[in-house]
Parts: sequence; structure tokens; C-alpha cells
Amino acid sequence: MTRIDRTMLLAQLRRQLRVFDLPLLCALALLVAISLFTMYSAASDYDGRMLDHVRNLSIAFVLMWAAANLPLNWMMRSAVPIYALGLALLIAVALFGDIAKGARRWLDLGFTRIQPSELMKIAMPLMLAWYFQKRANAARWYDFAIAAVLLLVPVLLIARQPDLGTSLLVASAGIFVIYFAGLPWKVIAASIVAGIGSLPLLWMVMHDYQRQRVMMLLDPTSDPLGKGFHIIQSEIAVGSGGTWGKGWLDGTQAHLEFVPERTTDFVFAVYAEEFGLVGNGVLLLVYLLIIGRGLVIAANGATVFARLLAGAITLIVFTYAFVNMGMVTGILPVVGVPLPLMSYGGTAMVTLGLGLGLLMSVSRQRRLLQT
Repeated sequence: MTRIDRTMLLAQLRRQLRVFDLPLLCALALLVAISLFTMYSAASDYDGRMLDHVRNLSIAFVLMWAAANLPLNWMMRSAVPIYALGLALLIAVALFGDIAKGARRWLDLGFTRIQPSELMKIAMPLMLAWYFQKRANAARWYDFAIAAVLLLVPVLLIARQPDLGTSLLVASAGIFVIYFAGLPWKVIAASIVAGIGSLPLLWMVMHDYQRQRVMMLLDPTSDPLGKGFHIIQSEIAVGSGGTWGKGWLDGTQAHLEFVPERTTDFVFAVYAEEFGLVGNGVLLLVYLLIIGRGLVIAANGATVFARLLAGAITLIVFTYAFVNMGMVTGILPVVGVPLPLMSYGGTAMVTLGLGLGLLMSVSRQRRLLQT
């Protein structure tokens, strides 16, 4: 390779890397490094799972790069079609979806199976951000009511599958957009009061397994070898890590197979046991860096659409991390929410990759306007 070819190659590489937000990329690189160390330990007894995790992370970062290159105008034009497609697929799941483990969540396309509810994690903030962009000058009370309907329809379809974890994530994504759009505090307070008042009704319509999860949160020792086993063992693993942890690859709870789902929903228990309180502090700091940078990007967005979208995506990452750590440590019910970029799984990883890419696109558009 000649000197001119190397110069051109480096210039091309710099142009490709310029789409990324550098502070956010550095924080994500730290998180990925922690993820790889943790998964290597957690997946030691699973043939091929570590390689699959590396593959999923690679796909997520390729999609993040692709999404970071998308212009904001294209995102706005695509918001309604993507939302409509997601809603149509959810209706198709309700009518023709495959049933597995008592839930109808998957749609068989012949050549592959898809889970349309995952698409709504991105489609919902896109749609509502587009909706409020069109009403940026003066959003009235009925605009918020229409937005609530746009949010409620897919959330109810997902909850009916049933899939409580995904429905909560989609609901939170939409609620964040509505809140950032200027929802009055009186309405927020009234909604909180109404939500608390409707808890008895919610309890009546919940499925039996969902009620059991709430009861296990209150007293997991009532069924220590059954429904409460997950919570009890994860709490033991987190507590046994102490201040400094037992050391990488030396976690007994995980490697003696006491921690269930240790590569997916309960991977945090493996990390906490091996790296202890200090390691937990480092992981929390990394997540705070990602969330903090995301909020800075949202605050500096070039348009209302950009600010609402970036703010919602950032708080989705926060919700993922908060709910997962909460259920592993026993302060929230087990709802099957993965730890961002740490838990094994392709679908959630792809969704997060796309979301973070859109966040970087908002940052890139702002830099382009400044220059």
C-alpha cells in the first residue's frame, strides 16, 4: 500500500468515525469491556454462548453506526410508517401469532420468527416525537390525550400477549416523550393518584404468574425452591461479593449453578459476586456517564423532534438498567428486562444498538449545524 493510499484510507476512516459522539462512544466501550469479562465468566458452561454474545454486540454496533448516519429528516418521514407497521404486526400476533410457554409473542414469517413488540420500543418514541414536533408551537390538552391513545393501543396489545416487561418498557418510552413535550404537572399528579387508586383493579386483571411475582417480591421465602428461588439466589450472590468481590471467574453462586438465567436477566448477580461493591460502583458510574451524555445530547438537540427522541432513548437505557438491577437485588418484581449491553440476547441488543445510533445521529446533526 502506497503512502497516498494509506492517507486516503485514514481520511475515510476518520469520516466514518466522525458520525459517533466521542464521549458517548468511550462510555459504551467501557461498558462493552465489562460485558465481555462478565459474559466470559457467566457463560463458561454454555458452549458457544460467549461467541454469540460477541456476535450480538458486533451486530448492535454495526446497526448503531448505520443509525448514526441517518438524517433527522429521514427519521421524521419514517416515524408514522414504522409505527403503523409495528401496530399491524402486533395485531397480526394477536390473531395468528405462535404460542410458546403460554404467551403469544412471536410471528412466524416462514423463513424466520420475529417479536414485533421489540420494534415498538423504537417506533413509539419516534412516533410521539414526530407528533409533538408537528405541534411544537402550542400543544393543547387534546394533543396530549391523542398521544396517550397512540401510546395505550400498542401497550395493551403487548400486555395482552402477555409480556409485562416489554409493555412496561414501551409505555415508559412513550411516557418520557409526553413528559418532555410539556405535560402539565397537574395532569402528572392526577395520573399518579389515579394509578395508585387503580391498583386493586390492576391486581384483578393480572395473570396468576404476574401476581406470584409480586408476592415473591414481598416474601420470596414462602416458596424458596420454586417461585422465590431466583430472587433468593441472586440476593445471596450480590451480598456474598462483599466490598471487593470474590474475583473474576471465582464466583461460587454462578459457577455452582445456583444463579438461574445467569447469562441473561441475572447477569448482574454474576458481576456483583465477582467484583463486589467497588465493581458495582464502577458499573453504575459507566451507566451514569452514558445517561448523562445522552441527556446533554437531548438538551442540545437541533429540533423539538430531536430533543424528544434523544431524551426518550436516554431514559429507556436508564429504565432498562434500573429495572434489571432492581429485580436482581430484590427491590422490584422479576419482569424479564435485560441489563443494557450486558445480558445475553440478540433482540434486545439490536433494539439498544438502534436506539443508541439514533441518539448519536441527533448529536451529529447538532455538530453539523454548528459547523
